[in-house]
Amino acid sequence: MARSITYRIKEMLGNKGISQKRLSEMTGITESAISHYIKGDRVPRGTNLIKIARALGTTADDLLRDDEEMDKDSDLVFAKSLIARNASKMTKEEKMEFIALLMEKGEDDET
Repeated sequence: MARSITYRIKEMLGNKGISQKRLSEMTGITESAISHYIKGDRVPRGTNLIKIARALGTTADDLLRDDEEMDKDSDLVFAKSLIARNASKMTKEEKMEFIALLMEKGEDDET
């Protein structure tokens, strides 16, 4: 059974120790709306989805993906998640090293 966006948001809140109230404060979305998203009564769209993803250190795509899609390209999804969570904290040198590793891996796959 595919996990829903509701499950992903709940899971990430728990993993990060963030309350619904705190998520509301971080995003500017009302506590009521956050509660509806968590209960599965509503699905965040557009701007609210992006705000929630940023607050949780992920991307909107990751929140929306189903398990089958994640299994198909889990390495890419994992890399994107790492980048989304850490890019603002990385130095230019760390970013360049990461890019070099990706390029090296791509070259290995082609041979």
